[in-house]
Amino acid sequence: MISFFACLALLIVGFTVYSKIAEKVFGPDDRKTPAITMEDGSDYVPMGTARIFLIQLLNIAGLGPIFGALAGACWGPSVFLWITFGTLLGGGVHDYMVGMMSMRHKGASVSELTGTYLGTTMKQVMRVFSVVLLVLVGVSFSTGPANLLAMLTPNVLNTRFWLAVVLIYYFIATFVPIDKVIGKIYPIFGICLIVMALGVGGAILLGGYTIPEITLANLHPANTPIWPTMFVSVACGAISGFHATQSPLMARCLTNERDGRKVFYGAMVAEGVIALIWAAAGVAFYNGTGGLLTALGGGQSSVVYEICFKLLGPVGAVIAMIGVIACPISSADTAYRSARLTLADWFKIDQKPIKNRLLLTIPLLGVGSILTQFDVQVVWRYFSWSNQTLAMIALWSASVYLFRRKRFYWITALPATFMSAVSCTYILIAKEGFQLSTAIAYPAGILFAAVCLGTFMFTCVLGKGKNAAAPTLEEGASA
Repeated sequence: MISFFACLALLIVGFTVYSKIAEKVFGPDDRKTPAITMEDGSDYVPMGTARIFLIQLLNIAGLGPIFGALAGACWGPSVFLWITFGTLLGGGVHDYMVGMMSMRHKGASVSELTGTYLGTTMKQVMRVFSVVLLVLVGVSFSTGPANLLAMLTPNVLNTRFWLAVVLIYYFIATFVPIDKVIGKIYPIFGICLIVMALGVGGAILLGGYTIPEITLANLHPANTPIWPTMFVSVACGAISGFHATQSPLMARCLTNERDGRKVFYGAMVAEGVIALIWAAAGVAFYNGTGGLLTALGGGQSSVVYEICFKLLGPVGAVIAMIGVIACPISSADTAYRSARLTLADWFKIDQKPIKNRLLLTIPLLGVGSILTQFDVQVVWRYFSWSNQTLAMIALWSASVYLFRRKRFYWITALPATFMSAVSCTYILIAKEGFQLSTAIAYPAGILFAAVCLGTFMFTCVLGKGKNAAAPTLEEGASA
């Protein structure tokens, strides 16, 4: 239990210290933000900082820090370390830099930011990659809430019924102005999510359960290697490329650059705390990784329901389940919204007219509804890899951004190198990938990361980057 509290303290202290270092590296100022200079009543809408924080938390969280943390806990309490340091050194920096870069570039999506700093080819890759990832998120976060709602309602209201309801809601929330649905109800559900996490954590601590201490031993019952599988399984609880698609949404609503640290970095740390609580709850509630893995065989939704019901009782379980249901729904609808805006940026389609929003919303939801008929677990595995790969690319984009402004680029280049190794190794070793042996995949992953770092160093620091070191003109900056 000491390990759990130590990691929790590190997350809190780390936010107060390291987030300020990231802020100092970026250098926010008093320029007018896109929410003010480009207000359109649809996607560029000024909102209060507290409200934006809760929206950002719901947007990035979803089932990720819950399902991912439970899956990661199958390797034992070593997952606490990845959640803690991944959040502080990777996820928080990633979310903050992308959000702030978007604000500096008229609320641009991550694919357009990538094109600005990594070139046209990478922009095209990221456009396709982002839209595919966002649709996968929408699919993954449709069936989960539907299953949970079916558990809480009469049998006649089955999963298929609730899936239809959820998809209809996504259709509405994807194209209406951001302050009409998202801006009004998400802060309420954000509070429910926080209460749910505190309730589960408190019940574990006060209920006589034992949270094991950190060990670096691989405690996975199937002996699945920690590297890189655990790092990809946790995903949203430590660092997530999905967040790079969500931060621009709130970058279009913030009215002060100096609030970016609280919103982007702060929401990531809050998600890390949620993931830490659920990882601890998983190993403690099932008395070890063996019991947890067996329980997960019946579905992650059932594990969440069982933990909430037995720890908090019927009333507490309903409150907790509302948070768990609202969390993925809030991520999926903003995923579809982000996909719409990515396509709009791509094809230069003005999103102020309703007909233009519907032109993109209808086919996106149509594709998503078809994909819900496939095995969501398979979809989730591909999402996990693509998620970490997008984070890798976003961090390299931020590194070039910082280099061009003569800032301390190592704050993003080091986690970018690490994530390059994670992403490459995973796709080489995974069942949904090339299924290579660790003897091949491990050195190949390290080599790929070294090549990425070497390319960055040669291009920017030693090579032609010196000829392009002048900052790209940003919104609100002087020419």
